[in-house]
Amino acid sequence: MEHKKTKARILLILADDKNKVFTIGFRTPPTDSTGVAHIVEHTVLCGSKKFPSKDPFVELVKGSLNTFLNAMTYPDKTLYPVASCNDKDFQNLCDVYLDAVFHPNIYREEKIFRQEGWHFEMESPESDLIYNGVVYNEMKGVYSSADGILERSVSKTLFEGHTYGEESGGDPECIPDLTYEDYLDFHRRYYHPSNSFIYFYGDMDMAEKLEWLDREYLSEFDYLFIDSAVPTPKPWTSPREVHFDYPISEAENEQKSTYLSVHTVVGGELDPVKMVAMQTLSYVLLDMPGAPLREALIEAGIGEDILGGYEYGIKEPYFSVIAKNAREEEKDEFLHIVKDTLRKLAGEGLDKEVLRAAINMAEFKAREADFGSYPKGLLYGLETFNSWLYDADPCMHLRFQEIFDQLKKEVDTDYFEKLIKDLLLENPYEAVIILHPVKNLDAQNEKKLADKLAAIKAGLSKEEIERIVRETKELKIYQAEPSSKEDMEKIPMLRREEIGREAEKLIWEKKKMGEISAIHSDIFTTGIAYIRMVFGADFVEKEELPYLGFLKEVLGYIDTKEYSYANLSTNINLNSGGLGFNVDSYPIMEDVKRAKYTFGINVKVLYDKIGWAFSMAKEIALHSKLGDKKRLKDIALEVKARTKSRLLSAGHITALTRAGADISKDSYFADATRGITYYRFLEDLTANFDEKADQLVKVLVSLTERLFTRDNLLLDVICDGEGYQKVEENVNLFVDALETTAKRSEGFVFVPSIKREAFTSASMVNYVARYGNFRNHGFQYTGVLKILKVLLSYDYLWNHIRVQGGAYGCMAVFGRTGNAGFTSYRDPKLMETDAVYDGIVDYVKNYTANEREMTKAVIGAISELDTPLTPLSAGLLALSAYYTGVSDEDLQRERNEILNCKVEDIRALAPLLEAVLSDGAKTAVGNAGLILANKEAFTEVEALFND
Repeated sequence: MEHKKTKARILLILADDKNKVFTIGFRTPPTDSTGVAHIVEHTVLCGSKKFPSKDPFVELVKGSLNTFLNAMTYPDKTLYPVASCNDKDFQNLCDVYLDAVFHPNIYREEKIFRQEGWHFEMESPESDLIYNGVVYNEMKGVYSSADGILERSVSKTLFEGHTYGEESGGDPECIPDLTYEDYLDFHRRYYHPSNSFIYFYGDMDMAEKLEWLDREYLSEFDYLFIDSAVPTPKPWTSPREVHFDYPISEAENEQKSTYLSVHTVVGGELDPVKMVAMQTLSYVLLDMPGAPLREALIEAGIGEDILGGYEYGIKEPYFSVIAKNAREEEKDEFLHIVKDTLRKLAGEGLDKEVLRAAINMAEFKAREADFGSYPKGLLYGLETFNSWLYDADPCMHLRFQEIFDQLKKEVDTDYFEKLIKDLLLENPYEAVIILHPVKNLDAQNEKKLADKLAAIKAGLSKEEIERIVRETKELKIYQAEPSSKEDMEKIPMLRREEIGREAEKLIWEKKKMGEISAIHSDIFTTGIAYIRMVFGADFVEKEELPYLGFLKEVLGYIDTKEYSYANLSTNINLNSGGLGFNVDSYPIMEDVKRAKYTFGINVKVLYDKIGWAFSMAKEIALHSKLGDKKRLKDIALEVKARTKSRLLSAGHITALTRAGADISKDSYFADATRGITYYRFLEDLTANFDEKADQLVKVLVSLTERLFTRDNLLLDVICDGEGYQKVEENVNLFVDALETTAKRSEGFVFVPSIKREAFTSASMVNYVARYGNFRNHGFQYTGVLKILKVLLSYDYLWNHIRVQGGAYGCMAVFGRTGNAGFTSYRDPKLMETDAVYDGIVDYVKNYTANEREMTKAVIGAISELDTPLTPLSAGLLALSAYYTGVSDEDLQRERNEILNCKVEDIRALAPLLEAVLSDGAKTAVGNAGLILANKEAFTEVEALFND
């Protein structure tokens, strides 16, 4: 529908879902790469006409029952979504967001732009001139990874001269070109109801919402014609080839770190059947085990990992094939194999069973509608923008059944083959992009920037230097000064008595299935059974831990007695919603030195496929051909490449896990099975595979023999009674094939070893972590620590590390077993951030808050506890409670401690924090130059990557 006066576009989806969602979005096509759209997104949430405090967004994070609260900048749109299950809270969130986008404080306070966007910074006339700003540093982090650089190189190449050719997030080299005036002009031009898209989803009075929306906001505006339509890019008449550089560290291998890629603009955004068909082709050609494009390139030895696929969410989607960690001289062979494989598939036809399997998997996921912690109304809303933004039917992509029914019919035609022929073979709108590794390019770029800034400073007058020094101090004063009590109280907030006092009950019951113990979470699951065959891994020795992590990657991706790994994948996709493997650790509440380690086989199926699920689990667990060394090598190379990308992109988790490995057994386990220690294992394995292969096979086989026995199995089942009965009827298809027991050791003995480590990379930013354990010092866990987590993450650490320091993010974590840590994300600082952690104790010791501020912190903590759970999430929470020893009584006690928290309860935690910091475990991951300049602060400094 459309608002009569302003022509604002409005979509209402009434659903029996208490998790209500609101989104307002704007078409915001950039004309340059200064990141103006991104900076506006950050800054409109820094105070508004009705809610003038400096950071209402953070106040809502700290003091609302939101189930989602964020804002996102895309290449052609900016979205502001919120969600909540509480009616009053939902209304408050909508109000704050609408006032933020239409009446932001950015016109009254330039410092908002300087803080969030960019500014010159100089502490004194003698200091070096530098750039700082939250978005500036965030994008330096984005441009620090090869994957991020390639993604932006693709857009720049395919859409040169078009809005998609610009970096909507901001190129760090261009961000300082943005002026305050141009930034304000961008907001004036696009942030008007006539350019808006407004979405409500859930169980609410839609008529009341529309009346409120008109009365409070839309009615004050008149219609304004805004030319924000996204033009269709002009097709090319011939392919192009472009080369770019990216930085690697001195320790990395320059010879085999090239990215070879080909990208073709294929469209489909406004054709829902074609769009899902291209997603299906992406999975079939590249993603699934045995995918023909991946297989052909891996077989030829080109690249360590093959990835790509259908990139949509813009008006003209494109299809990519990328060989990661290849050699530059392999380019011609790479292109030949890609085209030759596609020609063969288009001519001889795709495997119909594989297509049906891929469509079945996609349909299963659409029906399941399990998006983890994200409200499903949010994901549906994001889907509408794939057509709505371009003035087409907003619901065209939500008619899932119609789309899947049509695709199933097309399987028996040449529809998919024709897509390959027309879009991927005979389409000149194609770019070959080569990404070259250059050692120390990061240092060269840093010197270039330093020289540029030195030249700028040299050209400044004494008065201009004094002005920058003054503005630097003024900005820091502004950042450190809290909002007035009057302004803070204008942000709407619930009262403590409006929060439910009862903790959500855990849903599980321990049962017996013959000789096997089972945990049953009796939950309505719309006919889906979630089955986890959980095997204890406590016996695994320290040196075997990385092998355990690798076993998780191997099973399901290697031939079995009855299936090739390609056929295995097809069979799984035809019969289920997925079958996978995981390695987990569950720290025991009663004993901080103990944890339960597990290896799980997880499957989700409709009830009539439960028998199939157990038969397939048996086939993979007991009959995988683990002696296939060639396949093991291919998997190792792929896993190494993906682990490398993950360690850097999630550097805050990498640093926190590594710091924790010095203190806690479960963090040591995590580091050894998926962290830096695991990556070291993969580096050594792939570099010396021929020598290591026999040992690898021996350990993998030994692990399966000791894991997969009856006495080591716990069955975890999430479904209703009908489904559970079918599980009971079929479980012996799996259990009867297992050995009764196996000889096992006691597992590894963990000995804490406190270190101060730093890992250098070609990153332009840092991730700085500290870790400790308070229960080792005699302190106990309390629900008040959940409030402290909110206060530190969104008050003390936020203000010092993000607002004043310019980092993109920061967080605090506290666990029931006493593990506690602090970490920063995309952080321009290093030692300054570490010093911020040292100030935590004083902050807590001197913490003051009135009743309103205290209530806000309480609500923020409860919000995390009350996030609605999907059936799978509720079941996994129950399994965790079973292993860790958490009871309903524990959850209720912690909730009571939160709801009854007073200021003095927060202050009483100061000794606990002092104990955590006294442990002294710290890890930094990031910029080599900055780390090496401060190497005396660390006991060990080494390269993050050595391959």
